[in-house]
Amino acid sequence: MERIAFVKGHGTENDFVLIPDLDGALDLGAATVAALCHRRAGIGGDGILRVVRTEAEPDAAPYRGAAEWFMDYRNADGSLAQMCGNGIRVFARYLVDAGHQAPGQFLVATRGGVRTVTCGPTGDVTVDMGPYALPDLGAVNVTVGSRTWPALAVMMPNPHAVVFVEDLTEAGDLLTPPQVTPGAFPEGVNVEFVLVRGPRHVAMRVHERGVGETQACGTGACAVMVASARRAGAGAPTTYRVEQPGGSLLITLTADGNVEMTGPAVLVAEGTWLLGAEFGSSDGVDPCHAEVVSTGATTGTV
Repeated sequence: MERIAFVKGHGTENDFVLIPDLDGALDLGAATVAALCHRRAGIGGDGILRVVRTEAEPDAAPYRGAAEWFMDYRNADGSLAQMCGNGIRVFARYLVDAGHQAPGQFLVATRGGVRTVTCGPTGDVTVDMGPYALPDLGAVNVTVGSRTWPALAVMMPNPHAVVFVEDLTEAGDLLTPPQVTPGAFPEGVNVEFVLVRGPRHVAMRVHERGVGETQACGTGACAVMVASARRAGAGAPTTYRVEQPGGSLLITLTADGNVEMTGPAVLVAEGTWLLGAEFGSSDGVDPCHAEVVSTGATTGTV
């Protein structure tokens, strides 16, 4: 039975399983990622953060020489994502705490580009999330039950649809994805529901593609700040407090048009996962969901 070392961490309760794979020896298939993130049969998490050097990861080839580390982020269902705002803070905290990176300012490569991170020996982590984009998708609407709202599409670089509501309960239970204008986001979209609390202070709930409702979303908080600032007519620089079920983030729109995010990143546990024991059966099949098969249990590879 193969063993995989892991570290568990979270940023404003958006939780992740970190897999240290510095030299790129592992090939995490979608089924293995889903098994790791399973809340009962696995470690449990909103996603996977595979820690690998850019020199050892084919997907990081464009960033070799620009950043030493690549954040290979996967959603809980095994799908790839360009970026994860809470995840990159946890990723940076791991690098510093494990001694792989000196405290201070350094670069991390992601599928959404290279990001500048400021991570001290303790305390909050700040990430320059880069510029936002407002794609011209025409009229975009979000529907939950009998309610429909106009949405602002924001790329951070993950796709987001941001709507403003009078009460966050209007978002429903978010167990299933809200309905979004068909064809607007062919690769899926994160949907944020926003309540204005006061000047430069908003609260939000989010449905993340490939995950469901999470306690927080870093790129979502950035998209919410962009939408809120545009709605209020505020110019840059400006800072918003974005309140989420798992905690608050400070999001700043800088004078040069970039978005900065500051918030906590906490490592809570480390251990070893036994690949092949995901569902307590020798064939790696979830008895309740037979369509989910562990790659490792059936092929002997990760």
